[in-house]
Amino acid sequence: MKNFINISDLSSNELRSIIEEAKNRKSNRTNLNKSSPDKDKPFDGKSMAMIFEKPSTRTRMSFEIAVKQLGGSCITLNPEVIHYGKGDESLKDTAKVLSEYVDIVMLRTSLHKNLEEFGKYLKIPIINGLSDSSHPCQIMSDILTFEETKGIIKNKVISWLGDGNNNMSNSLIEAAGKFGFQLKIGCPSQYMPNKKILKWAKKNKVNLLITKKPEEAVKNSDCVMTDKWISMNDKVNKKLKKKHLKKYQVNKKLMKKAKSDAIFMHCLPVGRGEEVTDEVIDGDQSVVWRQALNRVHAQKSIINWCFS
Repeated sequence: MKNFINISDLSSNELRSIIEEAKNRKSNRTNLNKSSPDKDKPFDGKSMAMIFEKPSTRTRMSFEIAVKQLGGSCITLNPEVIHYGKGDESLKDTAKVLSEYVDIVMLRTSLHKNLEEFGKYLKIPIINGLSDSSHPCQIMSDILTFEETKGIIKNKVISWLGDGNNNMSNSLIEAAGKFGFQLKIGCPSQYMPNKKILKWAKKNKVNLLITKKPEEAVKNSDCVMTDKWISMNDKVNKKLKKKHLKKYQVNKKLMKKAKSDAIFMHCLPVGRGEEVTDEVIDGDQSVVWRQALNRVHAQKSIINWCFS
């Protein structure tokens, strides 16, 4: 039994095995309907409890479809209508109860410490569906998508534009260390990566460049990535943050500074006309819809890894 909480928790070999299984399972689904199970049904007779503290489209849909394709079933829980550490039941007891009912838990939470605390009491695996400090499932989907279009990601150049201190950029820094690609982050001084992740990057010799110049961040890049400037539950001055990030918008002019065959990624939902223009996200270089689909395939492999 293994938990999937941060990219940094796994070895490079474990992460590579997850990506390769995802590729194989996806290729083996040729001619199968979207909800048809894989032939081996590795999750047959098993169930997943999904807990959402925050709204979700892609995470909820992709996990439900992933579990169905693996041959299992899902139960979606809203913290507002279950105990989940509230009322007369402690978080510890809720975790123990779920351990008796289901085989694995996926938690999408506003606080990373909730993942760690809940996981401490569970007797079954837990998967991080998103927290305030990391988004590992999305990054695994992104790497799968990159390798489908551009080949093995090792030694390639990935660029991140915008907020350098959010869950996506944190997990991307960890992935750069584990998969061996160069990461260039273009962000203003107000939104630099936090000291903890930078300390990890230095210790693990991550090939990382941080610059305030967006053009420098995307130069010779194989892939340009960004994220919504204002995330859910962001307690910030939204108008001021958008002002600070305005010059980091990914537009056609900026994409021309990257390699001519560079791809564009965005984890969605998107703030059209803010962090990216319609011309880019709807253009030929965009692979965002494949990214969304690949959440299913990456997460199927992650679920299997938890039981390996």
